[in-house]
Formats: sequence, structure tokens, C-alpha cells
Amino acid sequence: MIHKPLTKRLMENQIRLHLVLIPPPLKGHITPMLQLATILHSKGFFITIAHTHFNSPNPSNHPNFNFLPFFDGLSNTQITSKNFIDIASSLNTNCVTPLKETLVHHMAKLEKHGEKIACIIYDGFFHFIDSLAKELKLPSIVFRTTSATNILTYHVCAHLQTKGYLPLQDSKPSDLVPELDMLRFKDLPIFNLLNPHDFLHGISKTLSITPLAVIFNTVETLEDSSLNHLQHLYNVNIFPIGPLHMISNESNNISILPENDRCISWLNNKPRKSVLYVSLGSIASWEEKELTEMACGLSNSQQNFLWVIRPETVKNVSEWLESLSEDVKVSVAERGCIVKWAPQSEVLAHEAVGGFWSHCGWNSTLESLCEGVPIICQPYFGDQRVNARLLSHVWKVGLEWCNVMKRDEIEKVVRRLMVNQEGEELRKRAFELKHEIRLALNGSSCDALNGLVKCILSVNV
Repeated sequence: MIHKPLTKRLMENQIRLHLVLIPPPLKGHITPMLQLATILHSKGFFITIAHTHFNSPNPSNHPNFNFLPFFDGLSNTQITSKNFIDIASSLNTNCVTPLKETLVHHMAKLEKHGEKIACIIYDGFFHFIDSLAKELKLPSIVFRTTSATNILTYHVCAHLQTKGYLPLQDSKPSDLVPELDMLRFKDLPIFNLLNPHDFLHGISKTLSITPLAVIFNTVETLEDSSLNHLQHLYNVNIFPIGPLHMISNESNNISILPENDRCISWLNNKPRKSVLYVSLGSIASWEEKELTEMACGLSNSQQNFLWVIRPETVKNVSEWLESLSEDVKVSVAERGCIVKWAPQSEVLAHEAVGGFWSHCGWNSTLESLCEGVPIICQPYFGDQRVNARLLSHVWKVGLEWCNVMKRDEIEKVVRRLMVNQEGEELRKRAFELKHEIRLALNGSSCDALNGLVKCILSVNV
């Protein structure tokens, strides 16, 4: 649902305002940035995507955008290690000069045609860009691709460290955080990090940023308290303009992983709300022994399931399936569909899907909320734990999962969600929340988007 008509002032004055959007090379960050780009293009802006060579988007999927690749300096070892704190640190060091040179060249090219960059919109992952924008005398806006509550935890963590709460004592994980009473210490993004001080040092750089504005891919009705708190802390314009995948209507065209559409045909033959969709996103995964326990638990639950198992999780899915006991193989064949990747937004919107077993990444969380699908929450790291707590204890549309991958426990939690009265209550609440989010699309989120456009225009027109 793209908001039209295009910004009147842009059209009437034939102003060519160029925006440069800069995502980091992680799918959970690239996807919402491209969705944001689609929305802003629909408002009359000319869009350039500046991106690293690693995990670069496919320009052919976005013929209306200009693409500027720049050197990222990541080694193959770093890429395969998936140590995201190390990757973040390297990118914020390696990319400074290459991105500056790329932007300077682009600015010179535009200047020849009497045009200029109106604003840089960059992911807060790249904390060095604020200083670079100031050096190049360009207005800048930060885009936050996690929940507003997660960003608020960074402020609180920095404060807790000065008060001596961190590093956390062993006896404290289940205690409520003093300044965030909805969360426990074990829900914080820094929990279980080997070097929380290094993480907080990097985060402190992102908290000192003073941009023109901050964009959140969220909905005011979901996070009004956190957004109000952040508004006070940032002291800048904050625009919650999500869910971006609903506004842009582009989610199926921008995946950087190949999708398998045969699962939709499979879903078409299943009863309403009878299928559990199981996917841990593009990063988190199970070990092979955990896959086996999952298969047995799903089989014993006697529920239909659509299960995404990425190729890197197990080398040969067919061989792994053959290693299962005969009764489990029969059950998987009768009630299950296993794919390498799936068109998730389309899956969650399908009437056959009645539940979602998720890692609780923010994009997956929003997609599930928008379709009224309750969640079994299995977070792994970072903001996933914050989102899981919001789902299970604040919005009350999710079941907290203990991460004990035993078939009996898996069977129980699946039946709690898909069969028991508890699951029905969660589905009812999820449906209500879906309605609230849909109202916000033409309400608070629409207002925030119009405010963002006016904010950009205010420093350029």
C-alpha cells in the first residue's frame, strides 16, 4: 500500500531530490532498507543504494534505483564465521574511506547536472556515517531496523554499566531490569556476550549520533512507551513508519535468498489454521541432532507443518531424512513440507497457517503480527530476545520457549499453540493486534511517513 499522490511540492516544482540509502550487508537490514527505498521513491525522490560488495542486492530487481557498490574489506574467514560483532567492527573501519570516495564521486556527477544529494539515510549499524555526512556537509537520517524497545535497551545498558549492574552476576538473569521493567536481564542484547564491554563501546558511538531524524520500522500502537522515551533521549524527530513490508508491498521482490513457491501449493490443500510454519530466518539454525529431535517432536504432535531447513544447516536433507526412524519418515511425508527457503510474507498470510515457530528477528516478528499469527519464540542472540519477551509477555501473542530441543518438550509446545485453548487465546489476541496494526497503516504510520517527507524537504526546498 504505497501512499499517493506523490509529494506535491516535488511534482509541481519538478525538483529532483536525490536520497542515498546505505544498508549493511545483512539480510535483516538490507530488506527493510530496500522497502524504505521503494516507499520514498513512490513519494517522488530519486533513490541511490550505496552497498558493500558482500551480500549486494540485485540491481535488476530494482530498475528505478541507482546502485553504488563500495569496498568492504571483509575476509572470507570473517564472512563464514558469522561473528557479527567482529564484522560490524571491521565494516565501521574498512568502509570509511571507500564510502567517502564513492559519495564524493557521486556528488560530483550530480553537480554536473545542477543536482545534489538531498539527504543520506543510513542504518545505525554503520555508526561512522554520521561523522562522514557532517564532513561532506550532507543532512543525515538514521534508520533503525530493530524494535524501538531494543534501541532503548542500548541506552539502558550503557547506564547500567556505570551503575555497576554490568557485567551481570550469575544470580541475576531472571531479575527485572530496573529501568525496563518489561524485560529481564537475560532478555538484554548483551546477555551471554563474551565481550560486553566491547559491544557497549561500539553501541555508545551510535547513541551519540545527532542526525536530522530517526526512522523506525515499527508501529506507534505497538511501542508507544519506548518511542516516547527515545524521543526524549534523542531530542530529534522520530518517525515510526512501519510495517514497511506492508506499506511498500515489495517483500516478495527483494529477497536476497532464493524462495520455493511449491510450499504455497502445499498450503492450499491444508485446512484453515492447521499448519505450523517453522523457520529460524537467514542466520540462526539447528544442529543436526536438534533437527532430529525437532522432526520427532513435530511428528508426535500430529500437526501439519511447513519447515524451512537452510542448506548450510545440514549438507544433504534427503540423507538426513533417510536416517530417521520409519514412523517419523512416514509422518513427515504425510503431514510435513520441507523447503530450503520460503516466501515468508505470503506463507504467514495464508489461511492454512495457524502458528509460527520463529527466532523472533524483527522482520519476522512484524510479518507475523501483521497477519495475526501467534509465535513459539526461540530467540538466539541480540534483539531476538527482546522481541521474544515483547511477544510473549507484553503483547501476549507468543509462547516463551526454553530452547531445550527434546522431542517430548517440542511435542508439548506445538500442541499448546496449535491444539490447546491457550493457543486459541493467543490467536484471538494476535487477530486483535493485526487489526490495530492495519488501522495504523492509514493512521499513525501514514502521518509519520508524511512527516518524514516534510522533514527532508525542510532542509532542501
